[in-house]
Amino acid sequence: MRINRAAAAVGVLALAGAFLAAGPAQAAGGAPKGDGAKAVCKRLPKTQDRIDKALERLNGDATVTGSVARLQQRVDNAHKEGHAEIEKYLNDRLTFRRSLLPTLQTRKTDLTAVAEWCAKNAPAAGK
Repeated sequence: MRINRAAAAVGVLALAGAFLAAGPAQAAGGAPKGDGAKAVCKRLPKTQDRIDKALERLNGDATVTGSVARLQQRVDNAHKEGHAEIEKYLNDRLTFRRSLLPTLQTRKTDLTAVAEWCAKNAPAAGK
């Protein structure tokens, strides 16, 4: 079964978010002793890259695998062929993929604010 790349990207981002929120104190067992700011700042560039790549892919044209436009084209093709079940399945995937865009755009905005905080508070993040 072929894995939906957009769903996989969201899964990776959610997993990364869980690890970022947990921080290193969580891995040692017991309650976290801080907010994991040092780890968040350390992983920030890679997280930003992943979100940028996911947004670029989703916003791509019909030639880009994983884009909203490509999936919309597949829905239109299924409709033209009269494949109602395939159309419904692809349309549900399209709805989900479209819902990813605002979520990822919000995360990108949030990470911009986090990057500014990390730049100002880099010494404090090491405490």
